[in-house]
Amino acid sequence: MSSLSQRITLLLLLLAVAGCSTLKDAKDTVGGWVGGASNTLDSSSVKKPATNGTLLKYGATLRVNTYVDQRKVSSPRYLGQMTAHVSGLSGKEVVVDQNVADMVTTAIKTRFDSEGFQIMEGPSASNAIFELSGVVKELTLNVKDRDDISIAIETTLKEVATGKVVWSGLVTERNNRFAGVSGNNKDDVMAYLNKELRIASTKAVEAISASLMASRPDLFNLTPGTKPIAGVTVYVAPSLPKVVPAMMPVAQQNETLPVSSYRPHADDKNGLLLVNTNPPRAKVYLDGVYYGMSPLRLEIEPGIHAISVKLAGYNMVTEKVSVRRGDNTEIELNLEH
Repeated sequence: MSSLSQRITLLLLLLAVAGCSTLKDAKDTVGGWVGGASNTLDSSSVKKPATNGTLLKYGATLRVNTYVDQRKVSSPRYLGQMTAHVSGLSGKEVVVDQNVADMVTTAIKTRFDSEGFQIMEGPSASNAIFELSGVVKELTLNVKDRDDISIAIETTLKEVATGKVVWSGLVTERNNRFAGVSGNNKDDVMAYLNKELRIASTKAVEAISASLMASRPDLFNLTPGTKPIAGVTVYVAPSLPKVVPAMMPVAQQNETLPVSSYRPHADDKNGLLLVNTNPPRAKVYLDGVYYGMSPLRLEIEPGIHAISVKLAGYNMVTEKVSVRRGDNTEIELNLEH
């Protein structure tokens, strides 16, 4: 090899070594990045859950405020400590390429969208029925012999018109995994984080959906119902009327509900109210609270109650009804154009 060639080769080697040293120093300063930095995973490469897309959406419209990060950490992008080797990462800290609160907000919005809620943004957000906000209490991902993740997210849902809290709760998710004999890499770490965020956001959406479907079935066209969600501690949920189970098939739209289908006992604390309308399938409100579509059976406290029924194309009808303890009360309301 000529003297000139040797000099050029040596110069290139020195430049390469200097460049690698500079990159390493920069990475050690910020920790191990997870996300869209040039030396790591681009978050767009992570497979995202399918959304509802062009499918029919529910009538429940929602605006989502950015969650607040209440973790006591050095940076809003900090995730945890890294003591095990991860291919593509360096340093002692695991840091994401965006604020953790933004990540959580995006995960929640994506899950609500995939469940059929209408997410309102921009000028149309003022027309939303509900407003969602929340707090990130905990979100850590420590990469070591086993990757440990811990999530605690508080979520609150309010009615925009009244400001009333209709649901509030804390969602928790704890998990760990063994990276495998081949070890960890940056793509695996990011995929694991996204997976656990999807699980946590799904818990929140399922719990909120169950409560709203029970209290506002008019927005979902579904039968009211609730179900427990593992890892969710509910702080506030709608108070629901007790729906009396039918003793025979539900009446057809052109029929009324027979009083004989259910008989309260004399020692019952409540009474049974049976609401029929002509035509049927009208919205029934009791003391200003929507309970369901007619024909309807409700077990309620005795006393004088205001009942209103609404149906598109008809005038609203309002009546007062007296419900007696341990007895049936049946009312039939005729709607007129």
